[in-house]
Amino acid sequence: MRIAFLGAVLAVSGCAKEPSPAQEPPVRDTQDDAQAGPGGTVSSIGELPFVSGLSVARIFAQKLEKPTPLGETTAVHVKLPPPANRVLADSLVRVVGDPDRPTVLFRSDTLARLGRIPASPGPEFFTLFSQLPDTEVQRREENERRLASGEFGMPTRETVLFNGRHPAARYEGLPVDADAFGQGALTPFTSCPQIPASTQAQWERTLMIRDPAVVLDPARTWDPCTGAGTKGGVWTFAHLMREMAHGSGSRPEAFVLNWLSLWLNDFQSNGDTVPARRKMYDEVIAPWAAASGASSSLQLNASTGRWEVMLSRPLDLDIAPFRLLAIVNRIDLGGTEDDSGRPSDPGELRFLFGLTRPSPWGNGGTEATCNLKPFTVIFEYGVPGEGCPAVIGWARQWAGLGSYATFNPAYRARLALMTESVVHRGRAPGKGNGNALNQLRTNEVALGFPWELREFRLVDQHPVTGKDKPSNGCLRVHTMALTPDDATHDFRTDPDVDAFVRTTVKNGVEPPVTVPTWCFANFVVPRTLNGRPFLGANAQVAPPTHWAALNVVPTDATEVCARKEFSANTCNGCHFKDTGTNDFSGVDNLAFTHVSPTSGIPARQSKFLTGGGSGFMFVVPDAQFGAAVTSWPFADLLRRHQRLQELAGCTSCGWFMDLDAGYLSRMEALAGSVPLDLPSGSPAPALTVGPIRDVEVVKQLLEMRPGFRTRLRERRLDFLLPPAARVH
Repeated sequence: MRIAFLGAVLAVSGCAKEPSPAQEPPVRDTQDDAQAGPGGTVSSIGELPFVSGLSVARIFAQKLEKPTPLGETTAVHVKLPPPANRVLADSLVRVVGDPDRPTVLFRSDTLARLGRIPASPGPEFFTLFSQLPDTEVQRREENERRLASGEFGMPTRETVLFNGRHPAARYEGLPVDADAFGQGALTPFTSCPQIPASTQAQWERTLMIRDPAVVLDPARTWDPCTGAGTKGGVWTFAHLMREMAHGSGSRPEAFVLNWLSLWLNDFQSNGDTVPARRKMYDEVIAPWAAASGASSSLQLNASTGRWEVMLSRPLDLDIAPFRLLAIVNRIDLGGTEDDSGRPSDPGELRFLFGLTRPSPWGNGGTEATCNLKPFTVIFEYGVPGEGCPAVIGWARQWAGLGSYATFNPAYRARLALMTESVVHRGRAPGKGNGNALNQLRTNEVALGFPWELREFRLVDQHPVTGKDKPSNGCLRVHTMALTPDDATHDFRTDPDVDAFVRTTVKNGVEPPVTVPTWCFANFVVPRTLNGRPFLGANAQVAPPTHWAALNVVPTDATEVCARKEFSANTCNGCHFKDTGTNDFSGVDNLAFTHVSPTSGIPARQSKFLTGGGSGFMFVVPDAQFGAAVTSWPFADLLRRHQRLQELAGCTSCGWFMDLDAGYLSRMEALAGSVPLDLPSGSPAPALTVGPIRDVEVVKQLLEMRPGFRTRLRERRLDFLLPPAARVH
């Protein structure tokens, strides 16, 4: 298998070179056993081939001899993937993002022939224009110097190239030459030439914080197992719910009970009827009420036919049976413009809790008597902020935490300031209850078999389009992101899934494909498919274990990739077979979760996250075809580490001019069509879509730009490159 794996990578990456100077030997995470378990095997990152930094460059910047009529000083060249709509393959113009606020790019080779730019990086590149001051490039150069000095941790020159979430090769990032840029040279902007080495200690301090000093911090958490800590502390379930309930019109206790009561009755969303799990009352509500000094009962309302909870007094939020397992930095989910053209943001901040039923309730209990439950609750907040400075500022705060040697009081105080800046009431005025929550997700089997995942938001979801409208009030059930209705679509044989994978998703796969390391797809999962509801209102696991496409040809790399990309982005596949999170051995206590709620403190992590330890990757057999066809490598905390350090230390901001939507209407009138490239599966636009091949039309479009200017926005130079991770 190793020979085939390396050969596949070499076929993609092209020229190889000698490895960089020796790094510290890889170290297995102390939580990982020598054997990877039933889900996959562990391999060394060092097995990946080495490629040149220039071969992976997707962004070049070039100072213009004179500013454009819009005052732009720099040509920014982006290596765009081939369009999802293959009709646009030879277009000299590409339009991406929201048609109401389009981003228009011109083929770099064409602009060079017209004399609008000094040179082109190559035929796959498209150009847009920016105001990029010399001082911004000089700042990047200074950041590189500080990183190389070890100021932010022992540096390494080696970067792992990820294609989507898969380690594909190793390379060295290229330094930015500010002097050469100032003289008009074609300047590549790749990853940092040096960043702090990726270690378990770095992950623990900056990405997924599980250390007892934090999750059992006596000043900021309260442990329902032992009763230790501060009730209502800033990292407690109670605090997060109180901040979220503000502005809802309900007291926090009623807000939480309303949310828990959503399990007591069947509900329907997008045609998917989800059966009640009334064990919510037995396992959570009734014990919590008893510990709160309240009597409780579950009664059927004869007039509504719905089950309701009756309490003699409100639940005591301060003794909520949810124990903090981790505080998670998901800045990797932000930093680029999404498919709708929404401005870049700093990703998500997450709090992960596990359900307990301690005995005695928070009164001197121990880990052994805590009765940890297979039930997790994840608060997923969109970090407030918009544009390049917000992304960089948030990244630097996280990277700064990596400079602490321990989780001392100063570390915890700094982290608390960061988390409060996100979760505190009123931090997101445009969202439901003014709260920054994106969604709240649950994953459990404590309430019945099979395992089930649910999603809740502070929005009203349109019953036909599925579009969200932020709304004040209580948490509401929401369809699952990117996940089909598993009640009506069989995960092994469904013809709709098969057709969707082999057409829509396949069209969104970025060519050329080489499994297992060069496989990434950009696509949209529609609310309905072939006139029937498609997205589900819940997701079950084991079964489904993954999503198969019945007629995928195992010798067709693009179809194998499309199947994996679709399935791994669903809740079912991500929490089972596509990521190897299918451990029933009792050793890892991780079945169907990436952070275990039943393994104690610190909570164990999946090898999909750790790769098996620093310097390793977890290789998972393909969920449909097995290792005989291919296996997929993962090392997600390494990927997130690199992303964080790039954003914090090696990111340059430029000012880009927005164009009015009328520009596209004028383009359509002039050329007869608009080369609008939307993700595969997107609703059809109102415009006529087609290529522009006439150089004279390109000239006219360039000259038209000043008449449709709107406003300058500060963005990262690589804001058009898609993020590697989408939801999970």
